[in-house]
Amino acid sequence: MKRAEILDFCGRWLPAWKGNRPYGLIEFYSDDALYIDPANKEGLKGRDQILPYFKKLLAANPHWKWEPVEVFPTDLGFVAKWKATIPVGTEVITEYGMNIVEIERGRIERNEVYFDRSNLL
Repeated sequence: MKRAEILDFCGRWLPAWKGNRPYGLIEFYSDDALYIDPANKEGLKGRDQILPYFKKLLAANPHWKWEPVEVFPTDLGFVAKWKATIPVGTEVITEYGMNIVEIERGRIERNEVYFDRSNLL
């Protein structure tokens, strides 16, 4: 992917993480996608496993905001460094992390999310 394509994709995908719209978010993922994050180190495989997790995660965080800081093209997609603004009680936590994203036919095949979640616990 070229940088402009990545930024366009991120401009549509990252906002889908906000507002408790799991069905809109899952549309970015292929039927057999692999999703890995700090809470799912072994990964969730396919929409049937990913969607229930997204429902729970987005319901608990309807007002968080994600934005790209830097993107790096790869042969299969991109790596994105991101900034998340996460309301937790009366505080707002700012967290930085990265995603490894592989895309095939316009949908995410693999999404690995890495960040230190200790501030959220």
